[in-house]
Amino acid sequence: MHVLIIDLMHHSIVPLLEREGYIVDYRPDISREEILAVIGSYTGLIIRSKTPIDRPLLEQAHELKFVARAGAGLDNIDLEYLKAHQISLYHAPEGNRDAVGEHAVGMILALFNKFLQSDTQIRKGIWDREANRGEELAGKTVGIFGYGNMGKAFAKRLRGFDVRILAYDKYLDGFGDEHVRESTFQEIQQEADILSIHVPLTEETRYFFTREVLEQFSKPFYLINTGRGEVISFDTINKALSGNILKGACLDVLENERLHALSPSQKISFRRLAERSNVIFSPHVAGWTFESYEKINQVLVAKICGRWTG
Repeated sequence: MHVLIIDLMHHSIVPLLEREGYIVDYRPDISREEILAVIGSYTGLIIRSKTPIDRPLLEQAHELKFVARAGAGLDNIDLEYLKAHQISLYHAPEGNRDAVGEHAVGMILALFNKFLQSDTQIRKGIWDREANRGEELAGKTVGIFGYGNMGKAFAKRLRGFDVRILAYDKYLDGFGDEHVRESTFQEIQQEADILSIHVPLTEETRYFFTREVLEQFSKPFYLINTGRGEVISFDTINKALSGNILKGACLDVLENERLHALSPSQKISFRRLAERSNVIFSPHVAGWTFESYEKINQVLVAKICGRWTG
């Protein structure tokens, strides 16, 4: 089996595959044009998000047996083509789910306790305790939208905070336990103080969270998004914050993460978000820890080799 790796990955990926008998070409600097020229001789392709794994590319991959995504998202892969041509697909959300869960908790704690504001003030010689009075997680109701690997990891890390957890997943049932109540989305809209989004980007979830959907929440709430940015627009978040529908937002992902290439309207909306003290950002790194960087490889290779047990 001859494998091509087209993205930068933790250095452990090559020896892990070679120990399983694979011949590995590690080419993180390869261009799309070069991929198209050589992909026909490979039986395996390992990717992150460098280039769309679309029909024009896959049609050149005559020997391809599997595509492996070092991460969770599959929105840049032509899944229908893979299925039609019996090409296996592997991904590794189990490798970075712990990192995502911790990051989501960290973001809401930072927002509630005004860590960024107080740090900035003290560095300027300002000692203002009252302006930095915090808010507690204890006693809050947290709604989790999407209860796969990431949603479950977030719920697990909330257990010590004395919160009530409601989880909704359109495609899962029977997952409630003593810590998490399986709920409808409507129940979450009625009861949540915090909503955390943990769904992939699909045609169904793209811009799912419209202002109309947010207005159906019974009280102002906090939003955490460590899933995919395009489930909600810059403009919708701004309007919800201005209208006291949202009390604040923790955003690891954005509608458009190419900040140098925002449309004119997106630039205006993003600037407004960036000026708000009740919004905190991180650059799509919720699952991007030193530990997850290596764990993703371990999960991925185990799946490729048929040894993954969960």
